[in-house]
Amino acid sequence: MLKADLITALQDTRSELWHDESNPAEPGYEADLEGQWLAAVCRQHRANFELWHIEDEARRPGATDAEMAEVKRRVDRTNQRRNDLAEKLDLFLLAHLEPFGLPDPTAELHSESPGLMIDRLSILALKIFHTREETLRSDVDHEHVERNEARLRILLEQRRDLANCLDRLWEQVGRCKRRFKLYRQLKMYNDPSLNPAVYRDLQAKI
Repeated sequence: MLKADLITALQDTRSELWHDESNPAEPGYEADLEGQWLAAVCRQHRANFELWHIEDEARRPGATDAEMAEVKRRVDRTNQRRNDLAEKLDLFLLAHLEPFGLPDPTAELHSESPGLMIDRLSILALKIFHTREETLRSDVDHEHVERNEARLRILLEQRRDLANCLDRLWEQVGRCKRRFKLYRQLKMYNDPSLNPAVYRDLQAKI
C-alpha cells in the first residue's frame, strides 16, 4: 500500500494545483483502501502547504505587530494540525498491518516512523516547487538562476534518498526485519494548562 513514488507524485501534483488559483475544484479519491490512504497523505500535505504560506506572511517587512501576533497564532494552530495528521498516517498504517501480525515486536526498531518521513517528503516537495519557480524567473540575473538550479538538484537528490529509505522501511516491515512505533509529538504550547506563559498569566488575573 505504501509506495513512495505515489506519495511524492501526489505531493507534487497537489503543490501545483493549490498554487494555481485558476484550477477547478480538487479531484477526489476512490473509496477503496488506497484511495483513503492517499486522501490522508493529501490532507497532511495540505497542512504543510498552508503552514508554508502562513510563515511567508510572518516574514513580510511591513507587517504590523497585531498582524504578526495573529500570524503566530495561525502558525501554532496549523503546525498542530500538521503534526496530528502525520500521527494519523502512522495510525492508518499500523491498523493496516495489525491483521497480519505486523510490525513484528521482535524486529529491530526504526527510529523514525513512516508518518514522520512522509512529513519530511511533504516539506521537500514544497521546497522543490518554490526553488523550481526561482529558476524560471525572468526578473533576476543569471547567478540567481544558477544558484537555485544547484539547490534544486540537491533537493531532488535528498528526496530520492528519503523516498528510497521509506520504501525500504516498508519492505523490511513486511519481512519482519524492522518495526516502527507511533511517536506522539505531545506539543505543549497549544495547551494552556502546559504553557507557563499562559497559565501564569491566567492565574494572575484570578
